[in-house]
Amino acid sequence: MKKQLALALALAAAPFAAFAGGHSYTYIEAGFARLDQELPAPPDLEIDDIEAGGFYVAGSAEVAPSIHVFGAYRKGDDDVGISLPMGGGEIASASVDMSQGVLGAGWHHDLRERTDLVAELSWLRTKIDVKDDDQGAEEGDDVRVAVGVRHLIADNVELWVKGNYTDGDVYDGAFSASAGLQYKLTRNWGLVAEVEGGGDASLLGVGVRASF
Repeated sequence: MKKQLALALALAAAPFAAFAGGHSYTYIEAGFARLDQELPAPPDLEIDDIEAGGFYVAGSAEVAPSIHVFGAYRKGDDDVGISLPMGGGEIASASVDMSQGVLGAGWHHDLRERTDLVAELSWLRTKIDVKDDDQGAEEGDDVRVAVGVRHLIADNVELWVKGNYTDGDVYDGAFSASAGLQYKLTRNWGLVAEVEGGGDASLLGVGVRASF
């Protein structure tokens, strides 16, 4: 009888225990992404900022204790208006495709039972293509350094924040901050959301993550 009671209690607790296990650095995810980019304009015109909505895929793999590699690809499109200043009205519009690829490596270390310190170095490839302009796409490479923390505020809720410094062709010594949240539905599946802002660019992503 005691063994049966212990088994029943263990089975009842299993769904809750399945959420625990700390931070996973091996996962894949996908969902909706929006890449925003401010655009410079000549003095006699006003140009809308790019707000390119589309999709993203991302993944990470722990390749050694405290070491992980990661990557992502984001792509979206937008119709950008060109107007005369002082409310002169729109005079033209253009369709814009924007994409960004990311490859990097990171180091993580336990600060406390539920908190990890994370440092990352990555390479970004950004492409902005104005359709039908006969000029070709504008492309650039950047290097990013990021430092932040991942923290479990509950067994099934994780938060992370990072400070980023990006420099290269597209982002000229830009500082930004990013913050994200994962709500774990099960041990392996979760809903994720992340935002990044700073400088002339911002990013929003909402998706589904499978952790391993």
